[in-house]
Amino acid sequence: MTPGNTTGKMQAFKNFRSYFFRGMAALLPTILTIWIFVQCYIFIQGKISIHINRGIVELILLITDNWGKEFLIDFWVDGPGRITGFFVAIIGVCFIGAFLASVMGRTLWHFVERNLMRVPLVRKVYPYIKQITDFFLAKKSLEFSKVVAFEYPRKESWSVGLVTGHGLKKVADNIQKDFFTIFVPTSPTPFTGYVIMVPRAETIELDMSIEEALRFVISAGVITPAEHLAFEASRKEPEETKS
Repeated sequence: MTPGNTTGKMQAFKNFRSYFFRGMAALLPTILTIWIFVQCYIFIQGKISIHINRGIVELILLITDNWGKEFLIDFWVDGPGRITGFFVAIIGVCFIGAFLASVMGRTLWHFVERNLMRVPLVRKVYPYIKQITDFFLAKKSLEFSKVVAFEYPRKESWSVGLVTGHGLKKVADNIQKDFFTIFVPTSPTPFTGYVIMVPRAETIELDMSIEEALRFVISAGVITPAEHLAFEASRKEPEETKS
């Protein structure tokens, strides 16, 4: 086997591997998104909708006996009518959300949560699950104004943070400096992190959206917008063209 053939096969293998991972990177987000929605549908259909449909069957039987129970079950539980329970469940969740948005609903839910937190095992798990669901689903009460970089946790070691405010007045008055209150998300779970007050002059404002910053954190720095790639990555192209 000549060196040329070996080099050609190695290059072909590298190309195959590169195309494979590029294809996976393109397809996986779509596949995972579809999978999550399908699993949600299966869960609602199997755990919630079926009971709603059985309730519809019982309600129809109470109103009229023109149709047999077996026929109603075949249509509403096992047949095309079973989608009705799914839509009823979705509408029910919307009604619950509307109720919880009211003063009475919020008061009632706070009462329920306080009682849940008194249960020994539940109070160990519930706050963390609530943190996750609030981060992805709830309307954010915490507003991030900009993305900054600053030296943390030590000099010449830089972190990315999200500005949430301008620090505490007492601190700013004593130090005689403008401050930023910065939320430093942790990887790979950005719904937890640290709150730090940093002098504004010691921060570098990044031309990066909040979504891009969160993707950067979640991916442990792997997903970086092209315009923000460090100089080492940007040097590769000129070096490759020279060779």
